[in-house]
Amino acid sequence: MNNFTKAAARILRNTPVKNVLSGKRDFARTIWHLSKNSGFSEQQNFSVLQVHNPSLNCSCGCGLKHMHTKAERELVEFLTEEILAERKAQKIKTTANQLEGFSITYDGAEVELSKKAEKEKIIINFNVNHTVDTEEEPEVDPSADKAEVGEMRSKPRFEVDIIKGDTTLSFTCSYLMDPPQEGEYNDVFGIDELTIFKGEWKENIYAVSGDVLDGYLYDLLMNLLEEKGISSEFVEKMADLATAYEHSSYIALLENLSKFTTGK
Repeated sequence: MNNFTKAAARILRNTPVKNVLSGKRDFARTIWHLSKNSGFSEQQNFSVLQVHNPSLNCSCGCGLKHMHTKAERELVEFLTEEILAERKAQKIKTTANQLEGFSITYDGAEVELSKKAEKEKIIINFNVNHTVDTEEEPEVDPSADKAEVGEMRSKPRFEVDIIKGDTTLSFTCSYLMDPPQEGEYNDVFGIDELTIFKGEWKENIYAVSGDVLDGYLYDLLMNLLEEKGISSEFVEKMADLATAYEHSSYIALLENLSKFTTGK
């Protein structure tokens, strides 16, 4: 697969979910069909994605004649190349089970970090679904051999529960997308919501938005989180963890899609 086709496959991967409905995937989808079009010559640096073919009549790898439709064959051909490209681009191939003293458990798209102390327990939860975006929106030039693509990062919204006995102090936090203004703290994340409750959380429990908290109280709460280990440095490492896990989950989804299409 040449550089342009790799870039096209990566652009499809990089498009945030929020852009799907607005048609931003149309470009990558068009490249895929154009690359199959015989009207493009090899001199234009386009190539047709191919895999080893056990059968002359089906190039998807099923080994049976006329088992799949044209769309299914094209899909599996594309997935074969996409999976190889994503595995090559994968920076972290192992799943961590510890982070700065927190134990990590995984359940589908859900990730939980937990740490116990003598008088309290701290639990952090987040979900990696729909959390990946590029640091900067890439500029796509169809005539270029290589597309410039921003770094992919997963920055999920996360919950921090500090539990003492049967009482839970709960924070909803998110990563700050805009750089801090002059004179502001260089925080990586902010508090979106705060609540405290006994026993299990219920819908009728009062919660306050971080935007309306007294400024000094907000700073004290951020200091409390840092004291508990949830500092800006820790949250950056948590984004690295989320990014690696989301990427491995995406590759697994592609592999399952390929198996589903081929009937394996």
